[in-house]
Amino acid sequence: MQPLQFLGIIPNTPTDDSPTIWRDPENGDLIIQSYKASEEDLRRCEEVGSIPGHSTGVPEHETVIRLPAVVIKYILALGEDAKE
Repeated sequence: MQPLQFLGIIPNTPTDDSPTIWRDPENGDLIIQSYKASEEDLRRCEEVGSIPGHSTGVPEHETVIRLPAVVIKYILALGEDAKE
């Protein structure tokens, strides 16, 4: 099993409050540490839903996180790597 690839962390965050993102090189999955979505966030997600006929609830084995916009650049950089 290969180690995860560190992609980035929100700059200038305290040592114990740092949304971080890693990539699993074996399958390309992203592993994300971030803020828990609030009850309000969850309610808003459920209101919008996703595709017709799909449940709007969050299953017990899943969670919803809030990813700060500043971390998105690390995901976008993966797309740039794929173009090479």
